[in-house]
Amino acid sequence: MAKSGLASRLYRGEADLNIVGRRKLWFGVAAALVLVAVLSFAVRGFSLGIEFAGGNSFQVPASVGTLDGTEAKVNDALKTAGGGAEVVTAQKVGGAGGDFYEMRTTQLSPEQANAVKGEIARTFNIQPSQISGDQVSEAWGAQVTERALLGLLIFIAVVSIYLILRFEWRMAVAAISSLFMNLILTAGIYSLVGFEVTPSTIIGFLTILGFALYDVVVVFDKVQENTRGITANNNLTYGEAANLALNQSLMRSLNTSVVALLPVGGLLFIGAGLLGAGTLKDLGLVLFVGMAVAFLTSILLATPLLVLLKNQDPRINAHNKRVLARRGAIARGELAPKGAPRAAEAGDETISPEAAALAGAAPKVGARPVGKRPTGTRGGRPTGGGGNRPGGAKRR
Repeated sequence: MAKSGLASRLYRGEADLNIVGRRKLWFGVAAALVLVAVLSFAVRGFSLGIEFAGGNSFQVPASVGTLDGTEAKVNDALKTAGGGAEVVTAQKVGGAGGDFYEMRTTQLSPEQANAVKGEIARTFNIQPSQISGDQVSEAWGAQVTERALLGLLIFIAVVSIYLILRFEWRMAVAAISSLFMNLILTAGIYSLVGFEVTPSTIIGFLTILGFALYDVVVVFDKVQENTRGITANNNLTYGEAANLALNQSLMRSLNTSVVALLPVGGLLFIGAGLLGAGTLKDLGLVLFVGMAVAFLTSILLATPLLVLLKNQDPRINAHNKRVLARRGAIARGELAPKGAPRAAEAGDETISPEAAALAGAAPKVGARPVGKRPTGTRGGRPTGGGGNRPGGAKRR
């Protein structure tokens, strides 16, 4: 019979990927990535939108030209009348009055903002009334961040209570650690690549927490099923049973992630990239990055961390030692595997096949022999009613 491919074995949960057994590798990679993310936070920081850093925005009709050409001319206007300010982001935005380009700049004073607006109108030969401008204070972004952190703390508290009641405290610790790892790695990617952080980004961060939690709960539910009553047998250690649960639920988690990433990818690459819907970019980007990282952390970190915590339990630790000791005894030949036939020992009498066949028909010890009764007898005595008396004697 031909061996099935990896995809088929993944669907049946028979791929036998040793994920839990290589947890030191995953922990090492995660620690290295966290170190890179923290260094990026300290050195590069984040590219904050004007909602967090403060700044100005100018909206120019899209009919003036291409986005890149408009951005270059607005930059020239900023150099002339903006005191050295520059465009931070430029995107095409649609509205009720038609499409327009939104140019977000660094902080300008009211006088500089009016001068830049007039210079832009003169550059594109349009009326200043066709250009709208707004000023955003960084205090608004700080308020959004404060409320987002409050929402994060409430979410973590509610999730912890649910996981403790649904599973146990070790699973809650592993799941919450996986969520924090997801946030740190996603934020690290934002810092390294220089993606702009906007209020939509904060909303996306809170959204991916729910997706990451769903992945972890699916895997932990299978782990709980496989490890229920595990100390009653000596076949699998806790880590092996958890690894089996990972293999059995891996394809389900992968399918869920792919199905979730497809519409988000369409939102990001088609909506924001091809169609130029810039307002979708911030939300689509953080969802796409966060969901991809959530799948990896739920598989490679949550369950291995759970196994590490469970192995500290004296009852599980003793069970693991019994399983390993039994395997060692079997490997040394000191113990026969369960269900294996007993090996012949010295002094055992050799029985020929003919004798074995006849042994099935031999009477048991102490049994009365069974033979054919003589014809005309009852109870082993001759008929005639007289017993040992002569045939002609009458019974008195």
